[in-house]
Amino acid sequence: MPGAFPPALVRLVKNLSRLPGVGEKTATRMAMSILRWPEDRAGELAASIAELHGRIRLCSSCFTFSEQDPCPVCSDPKRDRTSICVVEDPGDLLALEKAGGFRGVYHVLHGALAPMDGMGPDELKIKELIRRIQATGVKEIIIATSSTVAGEATAAYLSDVLGRLPVRVSRIACGIPMGMDIKYADGMTLQRAIEARHEMG
Repeated sequence: MPGAFPPALVRLVKNLSRLPGVGEKTATRMAMSILRWPEDRAGELAASIAELHGRIRLCSSCFTFSEQDPCPVCSDPKRDRTSICVVEDPGDLLALEKAGGFRGVYHVLHGALAPMDGMGPDELKIKELIRRIQATGVKEIIIATSSTVAGEATAAYLSDVLGRLPVRVSRIACGIPMGMDIKYADGMTLQRAIEARHEMG
């Protein structure tokens, strides 16, 4: 980065480049764009970032990000609590909710099994899922992890662990291409995948 850049701009570029998929060039373009914004608009962005950790927490039931506990889905009396859809992260939950068609509740793992990256079973919300199943009248677990290598490994692990419990375990099926993160699929594809899920084990 050119040495002529003001230190404040350099710091912003450095911080923006820490975001997933954002390199230094993209971060520089973003920073320059923000610099051209009116001060009140830039201040609103800064304030929204600053309040994230203060206002957003994990739902004590499904572990998604929420400003209330339990989250809106878990607190909805119309949801079917006997059916839990297991996803990797809150973005996947949001994608499935936008697609519609699923009226159960969710469980967010906050990742997928990737031993080389230090993500083992203990780093995911798997123990919490097992306790949840044992403590409630859950009848079905729908595994909706992505069709990546890590997502498939997680699905296989969950199928093995949950197969010992008195609960039906299924896996979302058609429509999700191999190697694609679930959050990037369109709504119709996600709805068909939920409807065409198959039992594992």
